[in-house]
Amino acid sequence: MLTFAEAHAPAALPAPDQAEVTRLLALGTPGVIVPPAFEEAFYRGGNLPEQLRHLFARVRPARIDEDALEPLAAQAQALIRTTCLMDDAVQAFYRTLARADLPAGGVVRARRSGDAHGEDAVFLTPGTAALQAMKRVWAQDWTFDAVLGRLDSAGSVALEARSTLLHPA
Repeated sequence: MLTFAEAHAPAALPAPDQAEVTRLLALGTPGVIVPPAFEEAFYRGGNLPEQLRHLFARVRPARIDEDALEPLAAQAQALIRTTCLMDDAVQAFYRTLARADLPAGGVVRARRSGDAHGEDAVFLTPGTAALQAMKRVWAQDWTFDAVLGRLDSAGSVALEARSTLLHPA
């Protein structure tokens, strides 16, 4: 996990993320980029792949029952929002937020890299509200439309972790 200033080093991030962080830095925007590996560790640490696989086991991509899919998507979102991160990960997140020099009491936005929409939270030290906003962004990957889109395009509910940005709204 890196602050925008730390991520400015050449080759620190994939090209699309690097371009967005560079643009935000040029505007003087402080922030944090949470790499896909952090989200992947959250999924593994909470045994989420197995729980999600079990939850969606009866969904057949060849013949999707949208009425059955909708409550499953809601359950998956709740699962993401209520699963706890490991203590070490939370502490690393808080330390990175502290280095980012985000304005205390200001609104911070958590969003996917490349996406203008996200989740807002008031930033107070250590950053619990920002952490919850980031988990709400991750939960958006499990909305009915997102899951249906993956089933239609890839034939699976599986997804790839992506970078998450946190910066003043």
